[in-house]
Amino acid sequence: MSFMEWIRPTRVVEAHCDLPCGVYDPEQARIEAESCYKIIEKYQASNDELFRQRALIIKERQAELAKHHLDVLWSDYYKPDKHDGANPKVKDLFNQAVKQASKVKATVDKAEAAKLLDLIDQIDEFWKKTNGPQETRVKRSTAVA
Repeated sequence: MSFMEWIRPTRVVEAHCDLPCGVYDPEQARIEAESCYKIIEKYQASNDELFRQRALIIKERQAELAKHHLDVLWSDYYKPDKHDGANPKVKDLFNQAVKQASKVKATVDKAEAAKLLDLIDQIDEFWKKTNGPQETRVKRSTAVA
């Protein structure tokens, strides 16, 4: 066995930034979901088939990113012993949101995209109620240039 084989990790662990940095915010998922909503609007307003095909590809990618950001928030931020008291239905809420992101990925129905935005907003309320902004974000400077 070579030295490089000996020191190579046997297990790979990943987080949203490949380092459990502790920075979490539902806003990341919301921005991707907003993109889906707006892309669906543009898709429906266009008769250009090439544009519509590109729109679908991009919307599907953005929906997958929204799903990813929700999964990271669920897997890395949510702790049952710490957060279940704030919202006993939070597990169901995250489950619904991830499944809704999958629906948005597969449709061009604006109503489905709006449902995803609503679910993400509910997750944001939970995150704020559980001190998410204070615990996971770096305070902004109040200095004015």
